[in-house]
Amino acid sequence: MSTLAAPRDRSTSARPARVQATASTESGRSQGTLSRRLLSVLAVVVAILWVFPIYWMVNSAFQPLSALQAPDPAWFPVDGTISNVRQVINDGTFWDAMRVSLSVVVIVLIAALVFAFFAALAVSRFRFRGRKSFILTILVVQMIPAEGLFISQYAVLDSWGLVNRAAGLALVYTAAILPFTIWMLRGFVAGVPIELEEAAMVDGLSRTGAFFRITFPLLAPGLVASGVYGFLQAWNEYTLALVVMTEPAQRTLPLWLQGLLEANRATDWGVVMAGSAIIAIPVIIFFLFVQGKMTSGLVSGAVKG
Repeated sequence: MSTLAAPRDRSTSARPARVQATASTESGRSQGTLSRRLLSVLAVVVAILWVFPIYWMVNSAFQPLSALQAPDPAWFPVDGTISNVRQVINDGTFWDAMRVSLSVVVIVLIAALVFAFFAALAVSRFRFRGRKSFILTILVVQMIPAEGLFISQYAVLDSWGLVNRAAGLALVYTAAILPFTIWMLRGFVAGVPIELEEAAMVDGLSRTGAFFRITFPLLAPGLVASGVYGFLQAWNEYTLALVVMTEPAQRTLPLWLQGLLEANRATDWGVVMAGSAIIAIPVIIFFLFVQGKMTSGLVSGAVKG
């Protein structure tokens, strides 16, 4: 009788341990769910704080000046108007500035991506004398304050006849963003194993064919990220454009917006906000166009291989 009762006692004693383990597991899950909810609430709050200035800019662009100068802020454009947007669109100097900015950005993107791509490929795939010194020089140049180069850059552009030229401004912009762009692309190139190219060459591809069919698609996210960085830097830069582009007809959009503030003693903030919102539209369009390329490039090279 005692031998038959012993297993029954062991199972009875093990049951509370299983209940306790189940309770601790459920407690851990509840704590994990609570922490995820708190993090989600925090993320929503941060997103609202980040989006609010953009919302206020768009909201102010569709309000008359009297509503913006009222002591109580109007959170919604109840008496909305499109006169501010119409005034910006009908301003001929705005379209001149848009043409200059687009010309500068296109030149900067093409030149910066081409030079940075080949430089990153060289320092990542080849071993040559002075390679480490070149990488160190990239970091040192990146640390130099841009304001310390304004006088020398202006003197060089003036001697070449490139002051008040989109090509001259694009040249100094390209030189300014190249160090960081090279460093960024170097990380992407170094992250792609060279064994992928060697395996493709074993299958019959040439070195050039293996690079463009295997490695290059995997570098698409890096190229897109570098393009976004170069676009934002060239599109929003103000101080260097103020030094190089001194003629009113050759102003970029940030300079045009500053001129809009100085045109009248009483600033029409509705027009200023409308101009700021319109200037932001090309950036949004560019990002919407390239963000799909950024994600698709992560796997396209592996699929082709």
